[in-house]
Amino acid sequence: MSRPLRWRLAQLALTLEEDESQLPLRLAQQLGLKPEQLADWRICRRSIDARRKQRILRLYTLEFSLQAGVSLPLPAQHMAGLEPVPPPVVAPALIRTRRPRSLVVVGMGPAGLFAALELAQCGHRVRLLERGAPVEERVPAVAAFWAGGPLLPDTNVQFGEGGAGTFSDGKLTTRIRHPATAHVLQTLVDCGAPADILVQAKPHVGTDRLRRVLLHFRQRLLALGVELCYHSRLTGLQIEKGCLQGLEWRDRAGESRYSACDALVLATGHSARDTYQLLAAAGLELEAKPFAVGVRIEHPVTAINRMQYGREQHPHLPPADYALTWNDSVSGRGVYSFCMCPGGEVVQSASEPDTVVVNGMSRLRRDGPLSNSALVVTVRPEDFGGLRDPLAGIAFQRRIEQRACGGPGDYRVPAQNLLDFLGQGRGGDLHSSCRAGLRPAELRELLPDFVYTLLRQALPQFDRRMRGFVSGAAVLLAPETRTSAPVRILRGADLQATRCCGLYPAGEGAGYAGGIVSAAVDGLRVARQLAADLDAARPSGV
Repeated sequence: MSRPLRWRLAQLALTLEEDESQLPLRLAQQLGLKPEQLADWRICRRSIDARRKQRILRLYTLEFSLQAGVSLPLPAQHMAGLEPVPPPVVAPALIRTRRPRSLVVVGMGPAGLFAALELAQCGHRVRLLERGAPVEERVPAVAAFWAGGPLLPDTNVQFGEGGAGTFSDGKLTTRIRHPATAHVLQTLVDCGAPADILVQAKPHVGTDRLRRVLLHFRQRLLALGVELCYHSRLTGLQIEKGCLQGLEWRDRAGESRYSACDALVLATGHSARDTYQLLAAAGLELEAKPFAVGVRIEHPVTAINRMQYGREQHPHLPPADYALTWNDSVSGRGVYSFCMCPGGEVVQSASEPDTVVVNGMSRLRRDGPLSNSALVVTVRPEDFGGLRDPLAGIAFQRRIEQRACGGPGDYRVPAQNLLDFLGQGRGGDLHSSCRAGLRPAELRELLPDFVYTLLRQALPQFDRRMRGFVSGAAVLLAPETRTSAPVRILRGADLQATRCCGLYPAGEGAGYAGGIVSAAVDGLRVARQLAADLDAARPSGV
């Protein structure tokens, strides 16, 4: 057996007082070597172990190689956590076409952007449609809305370049284990994301840095000849004998346009409700899927730090996060935290007139004074008539969002102190990061009964795990309704819509992803399948 060129050692620990410059010394000591016997080393993973608050550790996984002629001592070769570095996963080779096709991608969220990039790199002619504005127009439009200005139906927190993730924490954690994940992260770094996302156990970009990444990503697309069409909304599909022939869309001037195309990647995001209706009218196969509904809870950063770290702050500790779950044994429903934003802010995320929707976002440094997270309850298709009507989940969400609105043009967010919500007496004032403003409200009047009841049951359970979670310093804001798509666009093993060849649903809005990385990976999968299908269909001799 050949001698490994590189090794990987996991679970190398430093205390909070130790500097990372001590890592090579600690590594050599663990291996029974001298530091100068290491040829090189690098951090490939970094995390925090706060299970023992009196001795919080920073954990590292290091890759290293040895100087020529140096071997690992025999005891080290059997050390737990030590293994040879496997060969790098090689991304599939681009299927470079000799016959460029006309392709359309709808949606500039992660799935649409990565699909368009991949297809353009294969040599195809790509037109990328986005109903909203480019990011440099979108950001001030959203800020104006939060300050009391008008809600723009096609340019808001949900719609525009970057998708809903542009106004988020920019989390890059994912439960999927797909070889394309590394490719997605590296592409983001190449476009200006912090290199730390390649090693952090819980990587995030932050809304501020993500906007810069989008500008660099755009330049890559333009350099490959992708036609970017902002303020361009899909309005119709031309389908003949079960195959897509082209699409209708409305441009920025309001003019109706038609594009013939060889295939369409549909990556519209989870809030494009009119698109779901368009697909249903066109005869595509849709199904209702579970999602979750609840509230945002907001605490002071220092309070969460005390709960998780046993201290309010430390220069070597980031703002603390948490993940909480509780299952109701009677109904079988889960109640859980979702999209936790340390040092972030709660944002009004409506995309329809006279509705209120909340979400969370944070900047790269996560340096705000408050932390927030969704607390949501599982909603099943049978709760909203989804077994009969695949679009019923949209109506269920919309009713909640409309109830949350204080009146025509009143986009303030309903809020209630946590102790008031639990009936434990009057809590503190409604301190919040939400720039759209707050409207004191009884949240039981806005939420479905089962959601309200299960949240009240779950919160004391969460307080047992994180002492101090239930307190008068916490505020609830509602409603959180856009946790995931309420609809799935059915597709086959070839990733094409089951009733329409040439149409490839992708990403979170299609019901096949949940978050920035998984959506980007799904966009890549779809693009690579489409490129392979086009290559296989090439006439012989071409």
